[in-house]
Amino acid sequence: MADAGFQPGRVRLARELKGWSQAQLAKNLNVTAQAVSQYEGGTTKPGDNSLVRMAKTLEVPEEFFYLPLVDTHEGFFRSLRRTSVTHRRRARAIAQIAHDRATIDADGLPPVTLPRHEPIGLDADPNDIESAAARVRAEWRVPRGPVPDMVALLEDHGIFVIRMPLATADVDAFSLPFPDRPVVVLCSDKGDRARSRFDAAHELGHLVLHGDQVWGMKEVETQAHRFAAAFLMPSEDIYSDLPDRADWPTLFALKQEWEVSIAALLRRSRDLGKMSTSSYQSAMKLISARGWRRTEPVPLGLPEQPHLLETLMSSTATKSADTLLPHAILDELVLATVG
Repeated sequence: MADAGFQPGRVRLARELKGWSQAQLAKNLNVTAQAVSQYEGGTTKPGDNSLVRMAKTLEVPEEFFYLPLVDTHEGFFRSLRRTSVTHRRRARAIAQIAHDRATIDADGLPPVTLPRHEPIGLDADPNDIESAAARVRAEWRVPRGPVPDMVALLEDHGIFVIRMPLATADVDAFSLPFPDRPVVVLCSDKGDRARSRFDAAHELGHLVLHGDQVWGMKEVETQAHRFAAAFLMPSEDIYSDLPDRADWPTLFALKQEWEVSIAALLRRSRDLGKMSTSSYQSAMKLISARGWRRTEPVPLGLPEQPHLLETLMSSTATKSADTLLPHAILDELVLATVG
């Protein structure tokens, strides 16, 4: 890989991997916070001795600061107000390392074939979102009916999927729309297969509908939610089977067939006009009363697992890439995603 020169953004990235503020890094380096700010802003480059000390303090290889940095926005995070900035930035930084690992000497990975949608407004018609989901299924040649493996489908089309502990009930997944290799992060803390499949489809919705144009607003989350429902439960395939009331045996059977949650099935029935709003609200109240919002009946087994990271880490051809990235973070990724 060609020497890209010192990359100021990697100082910030390494700092966020540690969960430190600029003041904390400055204290650990015995420099001023202004000096750290200048390093990260690119107005000052650390000298050789300072760079050695910085690499040791941040526990990254010195070469790390010279890797080309492909950047994108802050990421598609839900519940921004309830997720601390420090936690969110560290999670995002780890996803950046995953992206680095997937793009450094990554021969053999599937090419990215992500269909792009025309820019979608915050007040987009739900029918346009339904159409976008149908178009992606068609372009990816997904057969009618349930998606067999949502994670495998993303990986087959070049999207890098990892699992990591997100350590908060407010975040189940997020994604980063890197132009060369998008990354989807799924929570490894929770073992709900139906919820994880929906999360993966939700993040696909962000990548298709929003890309790097818009993020961090309630409207885009609502749109991604509708996309996920349409992608996993196409109206033409499921409408006739959806109940118009809380028919639990039917819902249990549909959950097993489509591998989506009962709550998602109820919402889909309401959104498609099969179930009235009052019937939907009554059903959701019953779900809450029975404690099914936390743990639904009819468990589906373990969540679907990513495999591209395991492929990379076991490849002797790409071992040299591992020397350029922080070992502790790579180990954390492998442990969470593979093990």
